[in-house]
Amino acid sequence: MFLALREMRHSKARYSLIMVIMLLVSFLVLFVTGLARGLAYANISAVENMPANYFALQDDAEHTFRRSQLSGTDLSTAQSIAGTENAAALAVQTSTVTAEAADAKADITFFAVDMDGMLAPEVVQGSSLTNTSQGGAVVDSKLTESGITVGSTITDQASGMSFIVQGVVENSSYSHMPVVYITTADWQTMKSGNVPPGSDQQSVPYNVIALKASSAQAAEIAGKLDHVETITQKQAIKSIPGYAAEQNSLQMMIAFLFVIAAFVLAVFFYVITIQKTSQFGILKAMGTKMSYLAWSVVGQVLILSIVSLAASLLLTFGMNMGLPDSMPFQLEGSTILLTSVLFVGMSLLGALFSVARVAKVDALEAIGRAGA
Repeated sequence: MFLALREMRHSKARYSLIMVIMLLVSFLVLFVTGLARGLAYANISAVENMPANYFALQDDAEHTFRRSQLSGTDLSTAQSIAGTENAAALAVQTSTVTAEAADAKADITFFAVDMDGMLAPEVVQGSSLTNTSQGGAVVDSKLTESGITVGSTITDQASGMSFIVQGVVENSSYSHMPVVYITTADWQTMKSGNVPPGSDQQSVPYNVIALKASSAQAAEIAGKLDHVETITQKQAIKSIPGYAAEQNSLQMMIAFLFVIAAFVLAVFFYVITIQKTSQFGILKAMGTKMSYLAWSVVGQVLILSIVSLAASLLLTFGMNMGLPDSMPFQLEGSTILLTSVLFVGMSLLGALFSVARVAKVDALEAIGRAGA
């Protein structure tokens, strides 16, 4: 490491340029990763934040919520196995709502849930709904950007029903659309007409049943209901429309960025190593061990990658503070750690080509070249 530090101190301009390149590459990797995670969260946050680890839906729905239809009898069977408090029906419907006072029109997803169950939304502004509430709604905070606030009246264009916004929740999106929570009674009215509260509300099907259950209980529910299958939360998330295609494209882009970063850094250090062939030959002739020379090369890469990575993290967080709210960006601690480890690992992998070049240096030949 002494040799690595001494050389970097002597050739400040050369290694500063390399560090700038590494900083820009690592910043690009981190920024694209943050955008990918932000887009993913904007797509799935409503499902990801649910306190459910399994979902029951029709076996021919291809894991898609809106293609599934389940009855109240299915819900009763699931509750008898998992427990009443651990099984809750969920109805999903995409639509467009208008708000005359705000002169706004927005695409949204209705979530009809039991307001006393585990899927009841946690309100951060305003008041919560109850199952006896009629014509009330709790909306995602993204709708406030369109001027829809607590007390606003929104109208569903498909059914013509109007809802008064009673509360606001955060981080509740489905398929890149803000979620509007309504009661199951209003859902029945929306789908079947004027069904008064307290009447038989099992005539209109739900879409899925959210479960907080063990794997054995989930399998038992699927076994008792021959037209139903249970899937994990991760499987449900992957089946949200557009999620898989979007993330696969972004993940491929990130993977190519890692490969390009490793290739660029490998070329830079390989060229520098070639320029120092005579020095390495002299050091070998003096009896310097190959392990010491290898550690010198790897040490330089390790120092430069860690310093540039730290600087790029600061730059990324600074850039995030200036991004508009409409641009989703999210970098969690685990994502930062994984990305950082991969970047340093790819940098070290690229340094192996330089180490292989140093190993091939012939001391006598290098000394003869230096003397010429």
